[in-house]
Amino acid sequence: MAKKILTVDDSKTMRDMVSFTLKGAGFEVVEAADGVDALAVLDKTSVDLIITDINMPNMDGVTLVKRVRGGGAHRSVPILVLTTEGGEQKKADGRAAGATGWIVKPFTPDKLVQVVNKVCP
Repeated sequence: MAKKILTVDDSKTMRDMVSFTLKGAGFEVVEAADGVDALAVLDKTSVDLIITDINMPNMDGVTLVKRVRGGGAHRSVPILVLTTEGGEQKKADGRAAGATGWIVKPFTPDKLVQVVNKVCP
């Protein structure tokens, strides 16, 4: 059975690119437009991996990571951050919140699939 991945990004174009790449690699993909939307999706379905942007309206990615790690059925699910933010402080904030890994945009499809396969075997 295909692994299910939740991709969270306020950019529809970015969600479409990530979804296209992951579906092409055999994954099932569900989407959310921000952290609030992501938590609503997680209330209804289980996932094997979460990929989130950092800079989003309503609830940013670091807050989403903290909320997921704070308890509930998804607290041990791997979380990758996929963002334009490459600064060490942002990465440290992500790690402190509980992010599993960090990919800086723009990404190559091969790299994304490689990292997803590594954290979600």
